[in-house]
Amino acid sequence: MSNSSPLNGKRIVLGVGGGIAAYKSVELLRQLVDRGAFVSPVLTQSSLRFVGETTFSALGSERARTSLWEGDDPIPHTLLGQRADVIVVSPATADLIAKYAAGIADDLLTTTLVATNAPVVMVAAMHTEMWQHPSVVENIATLRRRGVIVIEPESGRLAGGDIGVGRLATAERVVTTVEGLFSRADKRELLSGKRVLVTAGGTREAIDPVRYIGNRSSGKQGIAFAEVAADFGAEVTLVSTVPVTEGLAIKVIEVESAQEMFDAVFALADESDLVVMAAAVADFRSKLISPTKIKKKNGAPQIVLEPTPDILAGLGSAKRKNQVIVGFAAETGDPETEARRKLRDKNADFVVANNVLEPDAGFAVDTNRVTLVYGDSMVSLALSDKRDIASRILSFVAEWAFKQSVWSE
Repeated sequence: MSNSSPLNGKRIVLGVGGGIAAYKSVELLRQLVDRGAFVSPVLTQSSLRFVGETTFSALGSERARTSLWEGDDPIPHTLLGQRADVIVVSPATADLIAKYAAGIADDLLTTTLVATNAPVVMVAAMHTEMWQHPSVVENIATLRRRGVIVIEPESGRLAGGDIGVGRLATAERVVTTVEGLFSRADKRELLSGKRVLVTAGGTREAIDPVRYIGNRSSGKQGIAFAEVAADFGAEVTLVSTVPVTEGLAIKVIEVESAQEMFDAVFALADESDLVVMAAAVADFRSKLISPTKIKKKNGAPQIVLEPTPDILAGLGSAKRKNQVIVGFAAETGDPETEARRKLRDKNADFVVANNVLEPDAGFAVDTNRVTLVYGDSMVSLALSDKRDIASRILSFVAEWAFKQSVWSE
């Protein structure tokens, strides 16, 4: 396993925060080492209340460190920070997240975080109320703006028997994310010089100034496509119905309705080499929009629907030579059959199909399980982080396009 993993030979600092989920980082450590990584465990003093230093020393590539002041090295944080290919903090508690966001360096782990230029992955875990607290939300946003990768907690059983969001992500999910960092690093030129247009989120079709027809799409998969396309060297424009922090390599256009998305997409489509239609566009809208709030006392309104513009079909009919179009089929029945229909009827090159009723693969979650349909073939991608799904699909699409000389001059 280790020889085939992108982590083979990589130096990883595994920071362990002081939360009950610290015990799960033992399994993460084992999986990273199994993949050939040289892992240096760094435990906070708080973490030692939950796990033992000996366990991490025994399973790590070198003994676990717990203090700035131990051993012969007067500046261990500098050594760790400079040598690391990536730093993974698991669990990243609310306290650790706050310190890192503020630049506080008062122990070995936080000084190492401040003393590195390596990528940092924070695997968040805490109680639901803490994860939703405004200060934590703001700190997470700050870290993401700085390029830190935050793996959000999952839903499930928490300490004390509560159920909610806050559970530490699985070791498999963390390893997949870290491996993706290095596999993407090998593909930084894959879309170099290409203009990529991505759509994300669910449209909102107004009924009155207050209410709308919408869907459950969070935009996470579409945003992941935009981020990965930028990682691959593309010039990226993201048309999104959800707020996005605009990165240096991504131009963001915010829209709300299907018509607004249609207008934004077709203003850019002709100059785009690759269009990824990841947004969940409403199929229908209210034919009449009330200028004032519809009152309950007047009884149930009769809402007459009309079709929204079909963006994917429009792109397919106007597709120019050397342009590649990727559509999506988020279904509840037979996604592959619907994907093949879209591929045929809408003149797309690829359609990404998924069943939104499957666990951990629907709307508003960080993972997905999809099938990529193209020509007479299809490729199934197992459950993985949405960013990894985007990376694998864009790699396949780009390599296919070049192989077929789709983008040759």
